[in-house]
Amino acid sequence: MRESMLDPSGEGWEAAGHADPTAWLAIAGRLGAALLLAIFLFLLVRGLLRHRRYRAADALEPSDMAAIRSALADAERRTVGEILPVVVERSDRHPGAAWLSSLVVVLLGSAVLAPWLPWDRPVVLLAAQAILGAAGYGLAVLLPGYRRAFVSEARATEMAEEQAFQEFYRYGLHRTEGRTGVLLFVSLFEHRTVVVADEGIDACVEPDRWSGTVRAVLDGIAAGSLRSGLLAGVASAAEVLAAHFPWSEGDRNEIPERVIVREE
Repeated sequence: MRESMLDPSGEGWEAAGHADPTAWLAIAGRLGAALLLAIFLFLLVRGLLRHRRYRAADALEPSDMAAIRSALADAERRTVGEILPVVVERSDRHPGAAWLSSLVVVLLGSAVLAPWLPWDRPVVLLAAQAILGAAGYGLAVLLPGYRRAFVSEARATEMAEEQAFQEFYRYGLHRTEGRTGVLLFVSLFEHRTVVVADEGIDACVEPDRWSGTVRAVLDGIAAGSLRSGLLAGVASAAEVLAAHFPWSEGDRNEIPERVIVREE
């Protein structure tokens, strides 16, 4: 006759090798929340440290502007082309990025603060999550470097290219006599450089020839110097133009040597 003993309290069951099968889910959840929190804090700190990189007002000093104007004057002594550098703080406000940040902070905050949130009181819970959402939205508005993480590269490219064409026509680069205007466009928030050349140039210069100009500007910015990037970009653009549109007697300066820097 075999007897079996049951423990009505359930104590000792785990010790017999039958651990709670859902325990690993709780551990994985805590680890996942910690990882997401670390990523969020990294983005936040990076946004704080890079805040000045996204401000057009701090982009160029008067001495930088003078150096670029001098480079433009030198370039246009080699070519009939007209080069205009334009730097803007951003090509679009990207409102969706702020809302996406709001949603992420609500979800992340709810996961990290789960043990302390009043899940049994829906009104208080919604109020707490609304505060988290407002914080996420506010951070995205105040810190462009943080907001940039919520903008896709495809959208950044699309908005920068669209803005570049608007700038080309805004400053009359399509009105030069030989249709030889060239826009050197930099959008700080999107991290994009775009070269827009008028139809007279496009008829002779392959679009790929401008890749070196774009790379020169981006390399300078990546090294922390917009001035160096623009100087290298102007020199590269002048080299391309001089090869196809060298300076000739009687050429007049249709676009003044200047650098345009705008917050919007």
